[in-house]
Amino acid sequence: MHVTIVHVHVKTEHIDDFIVACKENHLSSIQEKGNFRFDVMQQDQDSSRFVLYESYQNENAAKAHKDTNHYLKWRETVADWMASPRQGILHRGLFPISE
Repeated sequence: MHVTIVHVHVKTEHIDDFIVACKENHLSSIQEKGNFRFDVMQQDQDSSRFVLYESYQNENAAKAHKDTNHYLKWRETVADWMASPRQGILHRGLFPISE
């Protein structure tokens, strides 16, 4: 399992816009072949900070996500809303075990 945890800090004035853009990306991403999870979380103590939890069957499925129209649209839409560059950290998912 190929997991990326993306940390995002959004400019305060774009929090609501960011949530709308992420919802659209989420709804399309969970339909992708090889996608296990695509969660969007907002930090309780700082509403301008988000975590995206992306879990794919393998590296190829994760790479294919980066070529989708919905991802490319999301990336372009939110680019100027970032308070700092987003940081994606790759992980190897151990459990649950995927086939």
